Amino acid sequence: MMFSKLFVALALSLGACAQTVYVAGDSTAAKGGGGSGTDGWAQYLGQYLTIPVVNSAIAGRSARSYTDEGRFTTLINTVKSGDFVIIEFGHNDGLSGTVDNGREDAFGDVYATTATVTEADGTTKVIHTFTFYMQNAIVALKAKGATVIVSSIWVGNSIGAGPRFVLYAQEVAATNAVTYVDHYDYVAQAYNKIGETTVNTYYPIDHTHTLPVGAQVVAQAFVRGLLCGTSTLKAKVNAAGTAVPSESISQPFFPVSQKY
Repeated sequence: MMFSKLFVALALSLGACAQTVYVAGDSTAAKGGGGSGTDGWAQYLGQYLTIPVVNSAIAGRSARSYTDEGRFTTLINTVKSGDFVIIEFGHNDGLSGTVDNGREDAFGDVYATTATVTEADGTTKVIHTFTFYMQNAIVALKAKGATVIVSSIWVGNSIGAGPRFVLYAQEVAATNAVTYVDHYDYVAQAYNKIGETTVNTYYPIDHTHTLPVGAQVVAQAFVRGLLCGTSTLKAKVNAAGTAVPSESISQPFFPVSQKY
């Protein structure tokens, strides 16, 4: 009986100490990607780590809609001290036109900036910047004892300077003293080595959503970013992860300093 109680206590203690990686993002990271056989990169991250990955990315979301739908709140309530949270948005956060699509953020990178948008029914709504939604989530997650990693996102059909949300992600990470992984640049580096002909085969429906083979490349690019950075998560990278292709980049492979 005494042995049984000790075993249960030990098991509960180990369970309490177990770490988990959570990923918050959009279809580029989500299970099933954008449909038509595509898949998100976060589905393949777990094979490169020694701790489990919970992919909480949801297709069609932005930093704003992930907030408004309560998904960040759910994540904040779920994580425990010692867990890791990777946040990667930007694909759906751009301006949507005269009618609000429920995802767009106010333009700019200033926390306090707001904008008024018109809903489909003619009513108006005040929205905030990408920085506002991201920073609120980061602060709450850090308060729970989670280690937050902000990651930039790969989108586009050419290799060049990244969209403004790449820089916004970098800025919000620096402002809140959390690790930044320049995922955009590491994917660009990987794609540049693989070549346009092969890379185009990764995208069956557009230049955003990858087939599983492409998602693997994007996952490996993130792992390489981890290995070349300072996050404590890199201590959880396994042998398969340390063997991923590509090398460290000491500066952005493509310039992302210009806002547009």
